[in-house]
Amino acid sequence: MSDFNTLELITDSRGFATLWLSREAKNNAFNAEMIRELIIALDQVQADASLRFLVLRGRGKHFSAGADLAWMQQSAELDYHTNLDDARELAELMYNLAKLKIPTLAVVQGAAYGGALGLISCCDMAIGADDAQFCLSEVRIGLAPAVISPFVVQAIGERAARRYALTAERFGGQRAREIGLLAESYPLGELDGQVEQWIANLLQNSPAAMRASKDLLREVGNGALTPALRRYCENAIARIRVSAEGQEGLRAFLQKRQPGWQAQEPRS
Repeated sequence: MSDFNTLELITDSRGFATLWLSREAKNNAFNAEMIRELIIALDQVQADASLRFLVLRGRGKHFSAGADLAWMQQSAELDYHTNLDDARELAELMYNLAKLKIPTLAVVQGAAYGGALGLISCCDMAIGADDAQFCLSEVRIGLAPAVISPFVVQAIGERAARRYALTAERFGGQRAREIGLLAESYPLGELDGQVEQWIANLLQNSPAAMRASKDLLREVGNGALTPALRRYCENAIARIRVSAEGQEGLRAFLQKRQPGWQAQEPRS
């Protein structure tokens, strides 16, 4: 694993990784270095076949306060083409996170502003604290949530995205759950315990089946029925049934035992 200045990538022996945004003194705000390091970290995660899933978190009080002020000031002095290069770098990060082969879970506390909503929206699932604060704040400073907008719309729907992108209203964890940005929200003091429960639940599942399901759902998209999609789905279930983990899961179920990918209960 690479050494990072703005991140920590920690692999758990149970078979997953936690990627921490780690600019606590800057409330985990984005800058060019963090974006580049996130791209590198995701490449490492993608290449590690032993990982079952990824948890994305922020160190300290806040998940991420959005863009770093010093970086924004530098961007204001750049010409169009250099700004375009910056936008392409951010887009690479968002698309790579959205396309990651393994499931992703974001855990949100404190502030999640601007581009931070992009990271959350790119993850397959997200949970957070009831008192977390979310904001698509770009229009307040004369900008637009351009690069992150496709992912935000997928996460919360077009109507809610229009409201929050145009008003820059802040909303809390419970509202984020209502509109689909969070799967669940919890009191802040319970959040770490709930993270462990989510991790324990994901560890019960076949790693290969989770990857296959993520591929399947990406192909299904909005569920529009076509002959090509029907054939894809038929082939998908046939492939997973004859796979090693598919065979193991079916045998374990029929034999009333734990499948090999689950931690075995200690014998008394």
